[in-house]
Amino acid sequence: MAEKVLVMFSGGLDSRLAVKIMQEQGLEVVALFFSLPFGTGCCDEGCSFNFSQLHGMNLKIVDCTKGDNLKEYLDVIRKPLYNRGSGINPCVDCRLFMFKKAREIADEMGIEMVVSGEVLGERPMSQMRKSMRIVEEESGLKGRLLRPLSAKFMEETIGEKKGYIDRSKLYSIEGRQRVKQIELAKKFKINYPTPAGGCLLCEKALSRRFLTLLERDLSGNQMKILEIGRHFIIDGVWVAIGRYAKENQIIETFGKEGEVAITEGFPGPTSVIFDDCSDEAREKVKELVLAYSKKGSLEAREKFEKFKL
Repeated sequence: MAEKVLVMFSGGLDSRLAVKIMQEQGLEVVALFFSLPFGTGCCDEGCSFNFSQLHGMNLKIVDCTKGDNLKEYLDVIRKPLYNRGSGINPCVDCRLFMFKKAREIADEMGIEMVVSGEVLGERPMSQMRKSMRIVEEESGLKGRLLRPLSAKFMEETIGEKKGYIDRSKLYSIEGRQRVKQIELAKKFKINYPTPAGGCLLCEKALSRRFLTLLERDLSGNQMKILEIGRHFIIDGVWVAIGRYAKENQIIETFGKEGEVAITEGFPGPTSVIFDDCSDEAREKVKELVLAYSKKGSLEAREKFEKFKL
């Protein structure tokens, strides 16, 4: 029976290569995909499932968009131990969160080695040598974490020492250029998604909104609205309004699910109130909706700028 390895699988090029490098060595791959509330920019669950079916690997999904996993993940974002990036992204803490979960799952499944497609120097925070060492040690994976694309820059792992992982078939890739990875993709005859989007926590424009709203006890459903629309805190009341028709349609669904949606009898945005609202605050929300409607004015909107997130 082939030795099993647990591969951290985002769906991007590097993680796909990590899968194929392990399979090339005759190892059985269990891929671990984390569904995160703010995205990773590589691939969604459907894309990951399709790749797993095409390439003969088992896919395990950790859903961090709801329940206890969401609460734990939000605590990581609120109180990171290590530095944030250009937005409010705690990249090292985020990876540490995922690798701790991976170790727990690997232990439960009796799997010794956890594999990651990380490349030394590819990302400025989480994939520098110091950060990678912190994640390996503090996740409890010292000696058990293999990064096959950059393995020859690192110490031998347990799997290499025991002989079921061949170090001569691992790589010495570093830096942000993906030329060598693309060559490997051709060798393994795999397709991969074009890098796009990325983690919303990296967006500077959303930092103030996220920092304010993440202090609340958000539901998994409410997380879905953070990236769309305009958001305001008026008299302590959280209000979101749409910017265009599609956002208005999305925001309307929140009203149908129990929150208070307000629409006026003229062309304008749909809004939703997420808190108990006094009559006085409700009147201000109506003014807000009017200000951003076709009947509104720049002067009327400026009145609400101080409340905007």
